[in-house]
Amino acid sequence: MFDFEYHLKALPHRPGVYIMKNSLGAVIYVGKAKVLKNRVRQYFQNSKNHSEKVKQMVKNIAEFEYIITDSEIEALILECNLIKKYRPKYNILLKDDKGYPFIKITLNEDFPRVFVSRNKVNDGAKYFGPYPEYSPVREIIELVKKIFPLRTCKKNIKDNSLMNKKKSTPCLNYHIGLCKAPCCGYISKEEYNNIVKNIIDLLCGKDKSTKKILIEKMNEASKNLEFEKAAGFRDKIIAVDKICEKQKIIFGNFENEDYINIYIDEKDSCIQIFFVRSGKVIGREHFILENVGEYKKQDLISNFIKEFYGGTAFIPKTIYVTTLNECELLQEWLTMKKRAKVSIKIPKKGDKLKLLNMVEKNAKITLEQFKLKYIMDKEMNKNILNELAKLLNLTNVPKRIEAYDISNIQGVDSVGSMVVFESGKPKNSDYRRFKIKNVEGPNDYDSMREILERRFARGFNEIEKIKDETLNYSKGKFCIFPDLILMDGGIGQVNVALQVMKKYNLNIPVCGMVKDDKHRTRGIIYNYEEIFIDKSSKVMKLITRIQDEVHRFAITYHRSLREKRVLHSVLEEVPYIGSTRRKELLKKFSSIDNIKKASYHELVSTPSMNAKASESIMQYFKNNKN
Repeated sequence: MFDFEYHLKALPHRPGVYIMKNSLGAVIYVGKAKVLKNRVRQYFQNSKNHSEKVKQMVKNIAEFEYIITDSEIEALILECNLIKKYRPKYNILLKDDKGYPFIKITLNEDFPRVFVSRNKVNDGAKYFGPYPEYSPVREIIELVKKIFPLRTCKKNIKDNSLMNKKKSTPCLNYHIGLCKAPCCGYISKEEYNNIVKNIIDLLCGKDKSTKKILIEKMNEASKNLEFEKAAGFRDKIIAVDKICEKQKIIFGNFENEDYINIYIDEKDSCIQIFFVRSGKVIGREHFILENVGEYKKQDLISNFIKEFYGGTAFIPKTIYVTTLNECELLQEWLTMKKRAKVSIKIPKKGDKLKLLNMVEKNAKITLEQFKLKYIMDKEMNKNILNELAKLLNLTNVPKRIEAYDISNIQGVDSVGSMVVFESGKPKNSDYRRFKIKNVEGPNDYDSMREILERRFARGFNEIEKIKDETLNYSKGKFCIFPDLILMDGGIGQVNVALQVMKKYNLNIPVCGMVKDDKHRTRGIIYNYEEIFIDKSSKVMKLITRIQDEVHRFAITYHRSLREKRVLHSVLEEVPYIGSTRRKELLKKFSSIDNIKKASYHELVSTPSMNAKASESIMQYFKNNKN
């Protein structure tokens, strides 16, 4: 039994991180403190001053532990890492943890390329972004390619025109005017880099000089009666205008800045962030925080900054907010992460405050739209599940649905998949995949029996461990059982599942999802009868979506295993590539095609690889093109 009084007295007068746990040992809250003794004791006294959420959390605290640090900034860093690791229930968490795309120009190559990158690393390349969405970035790059003839291949081209000319022939892009063929020595490094400089100028907002050059060339071609050539320059001018339209200039300082503001209603809030890069708003992003109405605005923004910039690849030079806690501490932390000075500013007047007010207005509109959509979706999903329960004559509405599928090619690399839908929506964190261990050959029934037995055996095993307090509930992967099981197949697969249910004395309804001759979902089998469902009904759309998802998940896993097996066997034939290097190449490139296309720089930068091994791979695939 945890002795609160003893442990509270034992708390040190030092900075650190405290970790609150519930009766199952699951971490429910992580916090930092300048003085651990003062901060942690506050939770267990003066409860009248606590918010309802804090009161509820304190009721669930069964024990706590702490980690002391040498400074408050170290405590902040540790707090961010532990929140990311445990995702505690009572911490304010961002649901969106995606990475943001950059436009990358490989200035570290003799003849640079331009493409989309999800990561920003110190490799000598130049990066623009991050951008909040992938599609506009892809469109900008396509427009850049229309204007400037830049190479897209991954060849390792050195600045040696004569050697390139002898060994290479130009590809289709050269013949249609999209590349100057540096691989064949048709353009010098200096000329090529002038093109790259023009691209950088354009992306930095210096579009007037680019347009002026294109207009002069268009007029000259027109005077010479080269109308087709003039039309080409006209199209490039239009492309320049389109690139500029996508980015609105707001300031003349051309710095990288983020503007963060929040709108809070009586219960929920929306944090909106505007990304300003090189003096332009390149996009925005929003995050919905539910059940935070009792929190202060400055606390929410402070927590947001810690979580958002703790995970994103790019930190701007300046961040603007309307209010904030721990401003100096956060500035110090961000400066450490960026390895350059970062400022957090609170403007009192002027254009920057106006933009922050606009950000708040956008946050308010976004929150209102989200709530309306959430209410509509929740009601719709509730009605669909009620309709499904009625259709199957179930006692309870199936809030949690698990679906299973098998994938193999003639029994090779046989795998099984489990997908989970809760309240009508996919719960990706509960998806599971199984590599078939005990079945040989293309036997789908026995394969399905194996994965079901493994799934429920693990579930019961975890439940016992949770009861014995040897496993935290939050770490259990199979301890939650479904209200309904859907099998991707007919009566045979349903019978297998029912046999497994009987073996484990479970009373879980089992249905089969069947398809017609055109591989479209036809209906479901339940209680040995096929039930007709209107194809246009929302119930059928949900079942089709579940079936497509479980099939996609199984196929993806099967394909990855097959590619890894083939890749591993091919690499065994390459000289100087042992088991360690095979493992690292497999980890980085995933497929043979990716290794074939890889440049020398990409190969040699792979862990455990050296110049000799990289040259060996390139020579092997050159000699074995088929």
